[in-house]
Amino acid sequence: MIRLIVFLGNKGKTYHRTRHNSGWLFLESLPEIPPAINWQEKFHGLWTKTEIANTRIYLVKPMTYMNESGICVGAMAKYFSIKPEEILVVHDDLELPFATTRIQVGGGMAGHNGLRSIKTAIGSKDFIRLRIGIGRPQRGDVTSYVLGKFSPMEDAELPLIFDRNHEILRNWIAGGCKIGDLPLFFTLGE
Repeated sequence: MIRLIVFLGNKGKTYHRTRHNSGWLFLESLPEIPPAINWQEKFHGLWTKTEIANTRIYLVKPMTYMNESGICVGAMAKYFSIKPEEILVVHDDLELPFATTRIQVGGGMAGHNGLRSIKTAIGSKDFIRLRIGIGRPQRGDVTSYVLGKFSPMEDAELPLIFDRNHEILRNWIAGGCKIGDLPLFFTLGE
């Protein structure tokens, strides 16, 4: 069962609608997050409780920079006695094409410093990941691409991608978060 969902991103206006902030953008689009929800500042992040598919879940948005996300996640997991397998981390993924999402347990960190920080802080890579595909640049610097804004066409598709992700995530949580059902792999339009 999922008890904590972590949404990865970087603080500051510079990063707001960048590919690396896909986790925060997904959080902003969740229908379960009413505008007046009570966010609390603690654990080096903003956290709250909500219900998704009739399941009570903690949500956290680390307010450290991406490469220190584990400080927040580790503190919160310790405080609420949350096991690694009860944590779902929502993040951008270079290795998946744009508009493709995958939910999986563990796996390599693929150079993602936020994931690496979480793995170190909780002492395990066996947390669940919702990987939001941002694709790889055809040419140019990977860092500039990841920290760059979505193209206008991609930006227009994000609401459709996120709606599909909400549906898949909600159904998976409603079904009891069965690990045997993973990985779940889906692309917009399927």
